[in-house]
Amino acid sequence: MKLRNWLLGWVLLAAVVVAYIPTYRAGFVWNDSDYVTAPPLRSLDGLGKIWTKLGATEQYYPALHSAFWIQHRLWGDSPVGYHLTTVVLHALAALLLWRVLLMLGVRGAWMGSMLFALHPVCVESVAWIAEQKNTLSLFLYLAAALAYLRHRHSPSPVRYGVATGIFVAALLSKSVCATLPAALLVVLWWQKGRITWQDARPLVPWFIAGAAFGLFSAWVEHTIVGAKGESFDLGWAARFALSGRIVWFYLGKLLWPADLIFIYPRWTIDASDAVAWIPFVGGLALLAAAWLYRRHNRAPLAALLFFLGSLFPVMGFMNVYGFNFSYVADHWQYLPCIGPLALAGAGLSQLSEMGRQSGRILIRVGSGALLIALGTLSWRQSESYRDVETLYRATLARNPDSWMSHTNLALLLLDAGKAQEALTHLEAAVRLRPRSAEVANNLGVALRQLNRLPEAETWFRSAVRLRADYPEAEYNLGMALLSVGNIAQARTHFERAVALRPSYAAAHNQIGSILLGERKLTDALNAFEKALAAAPDFADAEHNLALTLIALDRRPEAIRHLEAALKRDSNRPESRWLLAVMLVADKRPSEAMRHLRELIAAQPTRAEAYLLLAQLLDESGDHAEALRFGRQGQRLKHAQTEAPPPPK
Repeated sequence: MKLRNWLLGWVLLAAVVVAYIPTYRAGFVWNDSDYVTAPPLRSLDGLGKIWTKLGATEQYYPALHSAFWIQHRLWGDSPVGYHLTTVVLHALAALLLWRVLLMLGVRGAWMGSMLFALHPVCVESVAWIAEQKNTLSLFLYLAAALAYLRHRHSPSPVRYGVATGIFVAALLSKSVCATLPAALLVVLWWQKGRITWQDARPLVPWFIAGAAFGLFSAWVEHTIVGAKGESFDLGWAARFALSGRIVWFYLGKLLWPADLIFIYPRWTIDASDAVAWIPFVGGLALLAAAWLYRRHNRAPLAALLFFLGSLFPVMGFMNVYGFNFSYVADHWQYLPCIGPLALAGAGLSQLSEMGRQSGRILIRVGSGALLIALGTLSWRQSESYRDVETLYRATLARNPDSWMSHTNLALLLLDAGKAQEALTHLEAAVRLRPRSAEVANNLGVALRQLNRLPEAETWFRSAVRLRADYPEAEYNLGMALLSVGNIAQARTHFERAVALRPSYAAAHNQIGSILLGERKLTDALNAFEKALAAAPDFADAEHNLALTLIALDRRPEAIRHLEAALKRDSNRPESRWLLAVMLVADKRPSEAMRHLRELIAAQPTRAEAYLLLAQLLDESGDHAEALRFGRQGQRLKHAQTEAPPPPK
C-alpha cells in the first residue's frame, strides 16, 4: 500500500508539471509587478516593512510577500522562477488534499485530488504569478487542517501549537483561510452526524483570529485597495440576488469548464426583476435537498456547506476590489472548489466499485479520460497567460465589453508606440466606462502621444473633474498646459499632484524646472531634492539639480550630480556635455576628454564636442590629434551653418 501511494503521489505531481508546461515560458501579466518585491523592499529593512508598514505591499499579506522576498533573492526579476514555484505549490496543495481526504476516510481521495490538480478553473491561480497567494495559502490551509486532524487523533499541546502556527501563517497569506475552522466543524459533522462543544472549543481561538484578520482585510480592501465607490453601490436585496447567481456560475464552471476568461462580463443586477431571484431561490432549493438527503448520505450537504462557506467572502455580501471588473473570477473559487471536486471523486470511485466488471472498467476508463481532458484544457488555458498582450487579446475575444482589458491593452500599446491602435481601445473603454477617471486620463495620454494636444487637455480635465484625488491626472494636465506655454496653470496642477502624493517625483521635478526658469534657485533646489528623495534613481532630477547648483556657483556639487545622472542613465548627451564643460572649468582635462570622446561616439555630428576636445588635446601637447578633431569640428559647424532651415 505504501509503494502504491508513493506511485500515485508521483503520478499526481507529474500530471501537474505536464499540464502547466506553457507557464514555464510565460512572463509577467497585469499586476504581477505589484507582488514581485519592489526595489525599496528588497533589503532586510524592506522585509521588516513588509511586516510592519501598512501599504508597503499591494495587500497586507506579510507571509505571502515574505515568500516573494525570498524568491526575489533566488531569481530576481526572471518570471520562470515564480511560475515554477506557483506550479509546485499547486502540486503540493493537491498532494496535501489527498492526504487530508485519506485521513478523513473520504472515498476516492486520490481521484478528488486529481480532479482539483488538473481542473482548468485552477489555471488562473497557477498561471498568474500574483495569485501565488492562492497556491501558498491553500498549501498552508491544508497543512494546518492535516496538523489539526492529527492533533485530534492524538491530542498534544505541541501538535495543537504547530497546527495553530500554520493556520496563522495561512491567514497572513490570504484572509479567505479564516474559513478553515468552520470547514473543520463541517468535516467533523460529516464524520459523526453532530457537533459537540468539545469539538468546537479548540477551534474558538481560530475563529477569533480568523474573524479579526477577516475584518481587518475587509477594512484594507475598502480603505487602501479601493473597494468603494459607484461600482459597489448595491442594496442588500441586490446582493442576495447576486449571491445566488455567483454560486451557480461557479458550480457551472466546475461541471462544464468551457469559455473560461480572465475577466468575465460584469452582470447588471436588478433586484426588482423576479427573474434575478431565480438563481437564489434555486440555491436555497439545492441546499434544502441536500439537507433532506443527509439522513441517507451527509456527504453532499457537507460538500455544499464547505463550498458555500469558503465562497462566502466573494459572494457579493462584502466589497472586493475585483468587483470593479466582474462579480466572478476563476481564482476566487480555487479554495471552495475542493468540496464539490472531492464529492465528485468520491462519486466516481463509488461508481467504479458497483455493478458488473465491464461497467466498473468502463467507469475507470472514463475517469482516466476525464482527467486527460481536464489536463488538456488546463494546458490550453495556460497558453493565454504567455504574456500580457496575449492575455488581454484572448479576454477581449470572448468578452469585448471588458473595459479593463481595453484599457490595459491600450497602455501596453502606448508603451510600444502604437498610439493609434491604443486610441481605438481607449475609445471603446470610455464608451463602456464613461465615468472612469482612469480611462479618461489614459485617453488623454494616447491623444498627447498623437500630438492632438487640445483634445488631450480636455480629457485630462475630465479625469480631474471625475476624481478629485487623482495625482496622475493632475500631473498630465500640468504637462498638457506646459506644452502650450501656460506655465502658471501648469504649476498649479503639479502642486496639486504633490499635495495628493508627496512622493510624486516627476511632479516635484517639473515644479523645480519652472522655478529654475524663474530664477528662484533656492526653491528650485528644494524641489529637485524632494524629487530625488522620492526617487533616488531619477536621472532627470539629478541633471536639473546640477543646473541649479551651477547657477548658484556650486560647481563641485554640480559635477557630483551630473556624474550621478550618467551613472543612472549613461545615454544622456546633455548631461555628458555639461559634465565635460564643468570638468574643464574645474581643471580636470583628462576626465573631460574621456567624456567628450564618449559623447562624440554617441553623437558623431556634435561640432562643439569636437572643437572642445581639439582645444584640450592641443593644450595637452597632442597637436596631431587636436588638428584632426579641430578640422572635423569646423567641417560639421560649417555644414550646420550652411544647411537650409527646416520647413515650417
